[in-house]
Amino acid sequence: MIMNQGTAFPTTDNFVQIKKLKELLAYLNEKSPFYRQLFDDNQVDITKIQSLEDLAALPITTKEDLQQRNDGFLCVSRDEVIEYASTSGTLGSPVTIALTNNDLNRLAVNEYNSFLCADGSSSDIYQLMLTLDRQFMAGIAYYSGLRKMGAGIIRLGPGVPSLQWETIQRLKPTAIVAVPSFLLKLIQYAHDHHIDLNQSSVKKAICIGENIRNTDFSYNILGKKITDAWDIKLYSTYASTEMQTAFTECSEGNGGHLQPDLLIVELLDDNNQPVEPYVPGEVTITTLGVEGMPLLRYKTGDICMFYNEPCPCGRTSLRLSPIIGRKKQMIKFKGTTLYPPALFDLLNEIEEVLDYVVEVYSNEVGLDEVLLHLLAADQTEASDRKIRANLQARLRVSPGIHYISVSQIQKMQFPEASRKPVKFIDNRV
Repeated sequence: MIMNQGTAFPTTDNFVQIKKLKELLAYLNEKSPFYRQLFDDNQVDITKIQSLEDLAALPITTKEDLQQRNDGFLCVSRDEVIEYASTSGTLGSPVTIALTNNDLNRLAVNEYNSFLCADGSSSDIYQLMLTLDRQFMAGIAYYSGLRKMGAGIIRLGPGVPSLQWETIQRLKPTAIVAVPSFLLKLIQYAHDHHIDLNQSSVKKAICIGENIRNTDFSYNILGKKITDAWDIKLYSTYASTEMQTAFTECSEGNGGHLQPDLLIVELLDDNNQPVEPYVPGEVTITTLGVEGMPLLRYKTGDICMFYNEPCPCGRTSLRLSPIIGRKKQMIKFKGTTLYPPALFDLLNEIEEVLDYVVEVYSNEVGLDEVLLHLLAADQTEASDRKIRANLQARLRVSPGIHYISVSQIQKMQFPEASRKPVKFIDNRV
């Protein structure tokens, strides 16, 4: 199952995806213990799948399936596995994804396409401000894609604003790959140390792991704070370890583009029925061209909307909105439905709050309670009143507040073995 390595986001009609889907079904039926049993249990006749619409006749795959029967998804012998990546375990126990040499090549093509989409070129130098070890697939994906593109690479890793700025000033990267909330720390360090942001060599940033836009594509508070302080072009990207594929924005900033040669995407409602454009649904993916652990109709748990009209950039592929929330992270708090990204946007907007961690837990009767661990700019009664009034006005409910120190929030956001900053802790029973 070796894919075509064409140009970035080639226009692909349904015929190509259907052909690859049929190849996938035959491959799963022959090689995958999990899917072979799933087809038998559900009396699936794969020869009857003749169109993308026929996907609806196939059973879905869940994260619980992957967690409970991880090895059952492996389609190759162990000696064909080159790389073992794993999920971060945000929504439960981590899942291992095994990649073959062809899978690593596919991963490189995926990020090569993504960087081209985000106006990258071989003349750029990228400073990678993210985890490059600990089985983190994104690190090796970005590195491989940049190598394929021929760009310069600085593998610095996450954190330490002083070291990041020293390296920027010494090696003159033109672009960075980072969690957007870390960009605020870079901005604060530059301000405190009289570094002129707009005279630096960095002109663009690939933003990973956090939203920088609202669903109408305008910048959210985090995106605004970055661009108000720094004349820098931001590109958002969305991916997961399981899908081994990224949805990346172009210069228009109108959503992440699907790579149709690599992935089939559906957005499904709670009854596993497809939703219409501009209607939230759960991102459900079918991988194309994956050898080690291909997935069929895998429900990611991420809630998005999709847009199918052509993008002003000229690409005609489907585009995804920013993540609205994760299905399992939905909070029912005093009659109000909340998703963590909405809370993050609100807290980013409150000037008195420098940093935060949102915790949700179950009270004595099993209902959701929200506790905000806040690093305040000024721990005074006046500041506390402003924060509480802002939360009450915007949320219509009053979460608990716990003020903490810089060292305490560092420990909460970067627990041992963490690969990315923790902003949400789910301690519900």
